[in-house]
Formats: sequence, C-alpha cells, structure tokens
Amino acid sequence: MLVHPQIDPVAISLGPLSIHWYGLMYLLGFVLFILLGRYRIKRTPQSKFTNEMLDDALFYGALGVILGGRLGHVLFYQFSYYLQHPLEIFAIWQGGMSFHGGFVGTLIAMLFLARKYNLRWLNVTDFLVPLVPLGLGAGRIGNFINAELWGRPTDVPWGMVFPYVDNLPRHPSQLYQFFLEGIVLFLVVWIYSAKSRPMGAVTGVFMIGYGILRSIAEFYREPEDGFMGILTWGVTMGQWLSLPMILIGTGLLIWAYRQPVKQEKGKRAKNRKA
Repeated sequence: MLVHPQIDPVAISLGPLSIHWYGLMYLLGFVLFILLGRYRIKRTPQSKFTNEMLDDALFYGALGVILGGRLGHVLFYQFSYYLQHPLEIFAIWQGGMSFHGGFVGTLIAMLFLARKYNLRWLNVTDFLVPLVPLGLGAGRIGNFINAELWGRPTDVPWGMVFPYVDNLPRHPSQLYQFFLEGIVLFLVVWIYSAKSRPMGAVTGVFMIGYGILRSIAEFYREPEDGFMGILTWGVTMGQWLSLPMILIGTGLLIWAYRQPVKQEKGKRAKNRKA
C-alpha cells in the first residue's frame, strides 16, 4: 500500500505571490504544444501552418481552454457549490477544469483562428490535435499533486491512501489518466497523423480516442457528490460527456474517408459526360 506524498500545491512563494504546481503544469502543456508544433511545421510544410499561426493558436487555444474548461467544470460538475461560492469560480489555480468544456472552448477559438488565416476549420484542428495529449497528461500530474480527482477504493498492490480523503487505499486514477490521456492518446494520434489523412480524420481519431480512454479511466475514478456523481444506468458524468465525442468523432472519421470517394465518383461522372 502506498501513501500520497502530500506535495505542497504551492511550488514557489515570492512574498504575497504564490505559484502553484497546477498552473505550472498548464504552462508545461503550453510549452510542449509549441515545441511539438514547430516540429510538425518543419515536417509537414504542406499543412500551410507557420510559426506565427502556431503562436496565435496557442493564444486562442489558451483562452478557449481556460474559459471553456472552467465554465464546463462549473456547469457540469459542481454547479450547486459555485452557486453558493461564486467568487471561487475565478480561483482556477485551485484546480477544477473540465476537459470537455475546454475542448468545446478550444474548438470555438479555432473557428476564429481559421477565419483569420482563411483556412478550413478542420484543417486547423487536424494540425493541432496531435499537440494536445501531452498537455493533458501534464494537467493530470497537476491533479495528482493537488490530491484531487482520486480513485475508487481498491485492494490492488499499488493502491494509494489519500490522507486528505480517508485511510482507504484507492486507485491513483490521476496517474491512470496521465498514462491513458497523455501518453497513449499522444502515441495513437501522433503516429496516425504522421501520414497524409483526409481532412477531419485526425480530429475524428482524437475525439474517439479521448472519449474511449476517458470512459475507461472513469471506472477507476471516484465520482464526487452533486453533478460529478454516478448518473443514469451507473454512468458517470465524465462518461456521458465522452459519449458525444465518440459518436461525433466516429461520424467525422466516416465522413472524412468518404470524401475522396465522392470526389473520384464526381470526376468519373464528368469524364463520361465529356
């Protein structure tokens, strides 16, 4: 049996200024985004992405992640709590960000980016989604340091006691999510996107992959009271929110691979008429 190391959530204190590990993990995610993005720009010049566009994508995306992620957490998971403590909505350094809300916020932000550079929205998302998973993994490490989003009770040898919660050994579900959403999803999407794919296909694979991996992790993560509890048919809120991602991602993937077929049929039809 292991015990959570109870790391101080404050990484650095400079007088009245406190820098939290959770914030540093977000910063690490943004740095990885830029480094991986610059690498992809060099390797895939046909993408039409430039370093300037990547910097703008980070700015737009950061706004989408922070605003959408926080709003999603407030609405989907702890609405009643924040209704009673509205000022804590702005305390994002304490944790409490919804991936699903952040994802929607980022998609909206990428619409503005695509319009700014006169690009197709799905071409933008296809280029950017492979850069995301490692940042998600960094965020899960932040959850682990904060001792939040702990797992369900277990008797596995690596079960971990979270003293802030109780004395029961629990799944270190934050680390499971770090591995699944960070490492596994990164490898799948990065390797898949290494070759030329139909527009929308990479985005579809990312949505399917995240939805499935998040749903698996939810079986080991302790549902909290309120909006984060187990809902209809024993499905958690995280799994319910992941289901549309899987369905939309599947539809997008099917649509993406049907486009070349339609285009080829159109060309053949024109040739017959000629």
